[in-house]
Amino acid sequence: METDTVRCALAAALQGRRLLEHPFYRRWEAGDLDPGELAGYAEQYRHVERAVPALLGGIVAGLPDGTAKDLVTVALADEQGVPEAHVVLFESFAAAAGARPDAPAGPAAARLTELQLGAADRDPLAALAMVAAYETQAGDIATSKAQGLRDHFGFDEMGTRFWDVHAVMELDHAKWSLQALALLSNDPAEISVAAGLAAAAWWEFLDEREAMAHAA
Repeated sequence: METDTVRCALAAALQGRRLLEHPFYRRWEAGDLDPGELAGYAEQYRHVERAVPALLGGIVAGLPDGTAKDLVTVALADEQGVPEAHVVLFESFAAAAGARPDAPAGPAAARLTELQLGAADRDPLAALAMVAAYETQAGDIATSKAQGLRDHFGFDEMGTRFWDVHAVMELDHAKWSLQALALLSNDPAEISVAAGLAAAAWWEFLDEREAMAHAA
């Protein structure tokens, strides 16, 4: 399958659910988050970030030897150590946001991680489509987040480093995810269905943040 076909399948799945269009991220860009919202976001996103090595590792374990598996393996190595472990990088942001170190996962974070990890165990192609649904947006999201933190919330270089690294790295990750899916699948529909499940779960993750803000 051509990568442009994969891109179109992902675009169809993301229609109406592109994350930068969500009200929570729009408020982040505008500097309209209330005190404590960044902390709550970091506490929940931490659980998603900590699951990424297991997610990519599960995909690698389930794929046949070949170029697609090699592409995911490189991405896993990036996650675990370029420029350092991303779970460590994330803690600089979490600390700057005032996140509690031991906050439990809420329902939306738990559903998102369970969805992706479960797919990695059962169907690595579906899990890869779920990863791609995020990766193809992630560079723009990271850029927007970092800029908002600097412009509106007074974060310094250490506080934005996790997002600054991803603003650059995710451009390559978007490419590898498209390439791997193109090598593994001849059915755009199966990519779109799996990506749509992930898109819905990510949207619900941000819906939960909005609901918490309104409740407060």
